[in-house]
Amino acid sequence: MPMAVSSAKRITFFRHTPLELILGVIFTAGMVLLVVFSDAIFRGSADMMDLRARLLPPFVSLKHILGTDPLGRDVLARIAAGGKISLIVGLLSVGGATIVGTTAGLIAGYFRGVADMILMRIADVQLAMPFMLMALTFIAIVGPGLSVLISLMIIAQWVQYARLVRGQVLSLRDREFIQSARAIGAGKGRIIFKHILPNIIGPVIVLMTLNVANNILLESSLTFVGLGVDATIPSWGGMLADGRTYVQSAWWVSVFPGFAIMFTVLGLNLLGDWLRDYLDPTREK
Repeated sequence: MPMAVSSAKRITFFRHTPLELILGVIFTAGMVLLVVFSDAIFRGSADMMDLRARLLPPFVSLKHILGTDPLGRDVLARIAAGGKISLIVGLLSVGGATIVGTTAGLIAGYFRGVADMILMRIADVQLAMPFMLMALTFIAIVGPGLSVLISLMIIAQWVQYARLVRGQVLSLRDREFIQSARAIGAGKGRIIFKHILPNIIGPVIVLMTLNVANNILLESSLTFVGLGVDATIPSWGGMLADGRTYVQSAWWVSVFPGFAIMFTVLGLNLLGDWLRDYLDPTREK
């Protein structure tokens, strides 16, 4: 009987769990686990060259399951190593943009006046500038590099969080519970961080999830055209760039890194869609 009850609970769980959540967790967790344990699994084989095994097709050798690249390096090991760069860029850039943008949005929405006008005009000017033009200008002045790429994405994306948070704060700042907090003598800092911020964190989390996926695509795209991380560092965009001249003769060199990007971004987008629906206050419980 206990086993039957346990089986029934598992069936009920999967029946009521959205498919997008299940697939999002599978794709995202699978790639994260591969990246986190890459050093233990591959032991530095991402940079090991074996010219005798160059351009080895996939699924013909247990040592190189996904084949090798033009220098005889293992494709699967390089995908796992390249995932570190993509996840680092995605997470750090989104974290930085969230902190800067949320702070600016709270200040602009709550205090209004001159602060609101200055911050929002800066945001309007930045939104009018194409991202690629900003990237070319920024990298031409500062130079390429991982930290430069992360800083570029923070500068380019803080505006999204600032405008989102400002709109949420404007809808809350004159609500009854905020006026009650003011009436009992709560300071501005306490009102912002104890009453307003917890009520607007849901949409911010959803935007963060979607932007991690977007930034992984941006990092891969900029690295592909030579504006991202150094070519000596394994990255998904760099692998795509290395394999573009071998698409007809060795398709696996670029196709498998492309699949890694696709499944990671798809998993994060699915999680973001589920979070958006789950945190929607109008949804049916």
